[in-house]
Amino acid sequence: MIKGLKRHKTTNVTVFEYGLLIASAKAAEKGNVEAISEDAFEYLKKCCLCDESESRFLKLKIAHGMEVLQVQNYAGVVLCPDGTQIEILPKIAKANNQERAATEAQKSLLLMLKSLKQFRHIETEVASIKKQKMPLMEIFIAQFLNAVNVLVKKGVRSDYVREQTNSAFLKGKLLHSQQLKHNFINRHKFYVEYDAYLMDRAENRLIHSALKSVASYTNVNKSKKLSQELLFAFDEVPLSTNYKNDFSSVKFQRGMQHYDVPLSWARLILEGYSPHSMLGDNNAYSLLFPMEAVFENFVAKYLKQRVTSPQKLSSQVQSKSLVTYGDKSYFRLKPDLCLKDLAGLNTVLDTKWKLINQNKKAGKDKFGLSQDDFYQMLGYGYKYLKGQGDLVLIYPKTDNFEQALTNDFYYDEERKLKLRVVPFDVSHKSKERINLELLGISNG
Repeated sequence: MIKGLKRHKTTNVTVFEYGLLIASAKAAEKGNVEAISEDAFEYLKKCCLCDESESRFLKLKIAHGMEVLQVQNYAGVVLCPDGTQIEILPKIAKANNQERAATEAQKSLLLMLKSLKQFRHIETEVASIKKQKMPLMEIFIAQFLNAVNVLVKKGVRSDYVREQTNSAFLKGKLLHSQQLKHNFINRHKFYVEYDAYLMDRAENRLIHSALKSVASYTNVNKSKKLSQELLFAFDEVPLSTNYKNDFSSVKFQRGMQHYDVPLSWARLILEGYSPHSMLGDNNAYSLLFPMEAVFENFVAKYLKQRVTSPQKLSSQVQSKSLVTYGDKSYFRLKPDLCLKDLAGLNTVLDTKWKLINQNKKAGKDKFGLSQDDFYQMLGYGYKYLKGQGDLVLIYPKTDNFEQALTNDFYYDEERKLKLRVVPFDVSHKSKERINLELLGISNG
C-alpha cells in the first residue's frame, strides 16, 4: 500500500466527491475548491490524462476561470510523491452542518466499508476515532498496529524450519555428500540438516514487512512509538521477499485465530485493495472506493440480515435481458436486489448513490431523479415482474431527502406496476436505516 513512499513532510487536504483541486492560493476564495501543491497537482494531472485506470477518479476541467481537477464518485485517500495526502469523503455529508461534515462523512465511510469482505475487520467505535480527527490512512495504520499488538500479547507463532549448515556440532542428519565437499580437510566441522523451531514463517514475514512500511510513513506519535516496539518483537523474522507466494502459503492452523485481523490489514498494506493503484515509478498510492459499489454492498448486507423465511433476498440477479434477436439475448438486466416470497418474485430493488432533493419537484429539477434510472426500472418491471409488482429505488438519506416518494410514478389505469423512491440512512448514528415496510419486507 505505502511501500517505497519517499519521506516528505505530509500535507493533508480534505475534499468531498466532485470537489475541485487546484494549485493556486486563489482556491481559498472559492467554494468547493481546495488548494494543493504544484507538484501534487502536476502529478495528478498526468494521472488524469493517462490511459490507465487511475484516470477514472479525476477529471480535468476549467472552473472559475482556472484549470482544476475534479474528483469523481470515489472516496478514500490519495498519497502523492511530494507527501500531499488527499482525503476524499462521501458527498452525503455536504447537506449537514459544514463544521462536522468531514468527521461525519469519514465515520459513515468507515461504517460502509465494513460491508466489504476485505474490510470487515474495521473498528468504527474505537476511542481514537471518536476523540481525534485522524486522516483515513492514519486510522487504517493505527488499527493495523493495534491488531498486531494484540497478536504479540497472545503469542507469535513459530514453526519448524528445515535448515542446512556447516556446524561445529553434530546435530540432526549428517549430509554425507556435502560433508565430503566442504569438510574433506576441515574434519572438525559437520555439514548437517536439522529442523529449527523459528519464527520464520509466511505469516510473520508478511506482518513484519507491513510493519516496516507503516513505521516509515505514519506521522502520529502514538503509532510511531507502537510500530517501533512491534518491529522489535519481529526482529528475528526476515522480511517477505515475495508477497504473493507468502500469502498463498498462509495456513490458519488451530489456535491461530488471532492472526486473521493482522493478516487482513497486512494484505491491504502490502498489496492494496483498490481499483486504482498508482505505485508506478513515482512510488505514490491511492486507496479509492467506488461509492456506488460501497453503497450497494452496504444496503444489501443490511437488508439480508433482516429478511427472514419464507422471504428471500437475492443480489446481482441477471437472468433476464432487455431484448432478444433470434436465439441471442442482448443487454443483460442486472438489478441490485430481488425480493421473493412463496408466490415468487414480487419486488425488484436498485440502489443509486445520488443526492435527491425532495424540495425541488418542479420543472427541470424533478427531485434530482434521473430519467435513465426510471427507464432502467421500467425494464426490470416488465422483464422480471411481467408488468405487475413493486419496484424500489434506494438513494442515500440526506437533510433534503428524508421521506420516501410513494406517488404513482408509473401511472396507468390498472396500477399494476408501482415504483417507490426510498431513503437509506448511512449515518453511523442511525438505528433504523430504512423503512422495511416500504420495501415489502416483513420486519420479524
